[in-house]
Amino acid sequence: MELDILIDKLTPCLIERATGKILNTEFKLAQYSEVKGLQNKEWHFDWTSIELDDCNIYKLLLKNDNVIQGLVATKVVKGAVYVALVESAPHNFGGNKQYEGVGGHLFAIAIKLSNKNGFGGFIYFETKNMELVKHYTKTLGAMHTGGNHEYRMIVEEAQAQKVIEQYSLEGDLE
Repeated sequence: MELDILIDKLTPCLIERATGKILNTEFKLAQYSEVKGLQNKEWHFDWTSIELDDCNIYKLLLKNDNVIQGLVATKVVKGAVYVALVESAPHNFGGNKQYEGVGGHLFAIAIKLSNKNGFGGFIYFETKNMELVKHYTKTLGAMHTGGNHEYRMIVEEAQAQKVIEQYSLEGDLE
């Protein structure tokens, strides 16, 4: 799968666009029943796809709220965490998005998982095109490596720690 999410801001919390209010977040492992049928609710991806069977899917929430703000599918592999898929909830993309900061939070979850597994925050992922390669280089400090996939990118340990320092994420990792 290839990532196609824009990171608007790296923020410690989500920012409500209408008011500028800063809201605390948390993340949890998503259940199958929560992701089933999301495409019927204007989500772009099928979060029950067989391609995600060996991934853990985490949901980003506002603290003490059950509305999913975004999802990230991760897989622990030898020496790194692979980010298979990332998506903001439909109400959080486009010009009328409700909250800013969702995309960065989703990558921060993957970095936290990498830290937990002793990989120092190292993550990798594939994007859809060169425009996104440039975007992730600028916003995440990711590096384009190519190789097995034309648009493969990595976030190395030192840069991952810089990213994660910006977040006050609370949650449980599997």
